[in-house]
Amino acid sequence: MGCHLCEDLLQQLTQLQQTHDFIVNEVDVDSSPQLIEQYGLQVPVVTCNDEQICHYFLDQAAILQVLSN
Repeated sequence: MGCHLCEDLLQQLTQLQQTHDFIVNEVDVDSSPQLIEQYGLQVPVVTCNDEQICHYFLDQAAILQVLSN
């Protein structure tokens, strides 16, 4: 991956998966001009159903709120 923020956030999501049921789908934002335009410098970014939940760092409270809906 080569991005320490991405690696850290992915590790935290993986830990959260141990107690919550969700799937992580990794997408390389740099592989798509549309994604670059949409998220630009906000990588890493966590989304659910095209809604941005957090970027740069894991916002566990925000993710748990989305998972509870």
